[in-house]
Amino acid sequence: MHAPPEPSTSILNRFLASEAAGGIVLMAVAALALIVANSPLQSVYFDVLKAHVLGLSILHWINDALMAVFFLLVGLEIKREILEGQLSTWARRALPGAAALGGMIVPALIYLAFNLNTPETLRGWAIPAATDIAFALGVLALLGSRVPVSLKVFLTALAILDDLGAVAIIAVFYTSGLDPVMLGAAGGTVLALAALNRAGVARLWVYVLLGVVLWFFVLRSGVHATLAGIALAIAVPLRLPNLEAGARPLIRLEHLLQPWVAFVVVPVFGFANAGVSLAGVDMRSLLTPVPLGVALGLFLGKQIGVSLFAWAAIRAGLAELPANASVRQFYGVTILCGIGFTMSLFIGLLAFPDSERLQDSVKVGVLAGSLLSATVGALVLMRGPRQHVSFRDG
Repeated sequence: MHAPPEPSTSILNRFLASEAAGGIVLMAVAALALIVANSPLQSVYFDVLKAHVLGLSILHWINDALMAVFFLLVGLEIKREILEGQLSTWARRALPGAAALGGMIVPALIYLAFNLNTPETLRGWAIPAATDIAFALGVLALLGSRVPVSLKVFLTALAILDDLGAVAIIAVFYTSGLDPVMLGAAGGTVLALAALNRAGVARLWVYVLLGVVLWFFVLRSGVHATLAGIALAIAVPLRLPNLEAGARPLIRLEHLLQPWVAFVVVPVFGFANAGVSLAGVDMRSLLTPVPLGVALGLFLGKQIGVSLFAWAAIRAGLAELPANASVRQFYGVTILCGIGFTMSLFIGLLAFPDSERLQDSVKVGVLAGSLLSATVGALVLMRGPRQHVSFRDG
């Protein structure tokens, strides 16, 4: 009789499985959005997204409220992985950390190189700096046993650190027009959440209720409302005395959110934001600074940055190549890092909030770069041998 898997391994297995399945759903939803946005239903699609409910458009509810739930899950995953998961030691952080850093710097530089002469578009420098973990794991799921589990774990850790970098970028560079009263109220709510954590409160509903209050204050403060999800995640306790691993508040909340985020939140966001009319889109429009900078930043910048910084970490003796992975397989995964769908689209909305033209250009660039990265990365990995392993081997 086999011993039950360790709690952290079990969580990682479920995470990889749900994210991979969610990524496949996201692919289908993105394709559907493109079809609808270029069909006779086009006007219905865009009119519904612009319709207002309780003071906000449906698109804003999706991007500001639903995505706060996405960021809450991201924050929970980051916290758990850093405290007791794949990022719990410096040795484990070295390779994905170096790779994530390179995967943010080089794509941003490529975007800036194409947009130096167009100052209005420079704000989009961070768009190609993000990796969509669900989409990338979805591609890996389709490849099955051709990819060793160690590479799936590496990609997960890299994407989590990548998300952490994206959160920092949003907080520092895409926040403006602050309301000090609302910001103070948000700060007071964060202190209340911290007090709950310190007191060892385990009831999730208390944290969630204060989280909703925090979201409202952050929404009104000028800081992007989704960052309330990160703040709430930090406050939810992971370790409490006399509680089994599965009963801990952070673990319980993460388990509750995973299927909703993977199969509802992210697909709804993808459907609402991937739809772009391709009428008038030709090779000339694709070669303009924004879509070209985004597409090449994702496709070339990601693989160059991730590979170069990972190689430097390995050469310096700080890290090793993931177990049972060949150099070609590792390179194939670095190409998949150029799938920037969800977070790249989100940062594009923040970078150009008042220009539908530039938002559409971002969408074209993100779709082109992500599709190219997914296709080429999959082709490289398909040439690898099948591995007789399962998620439980990770």
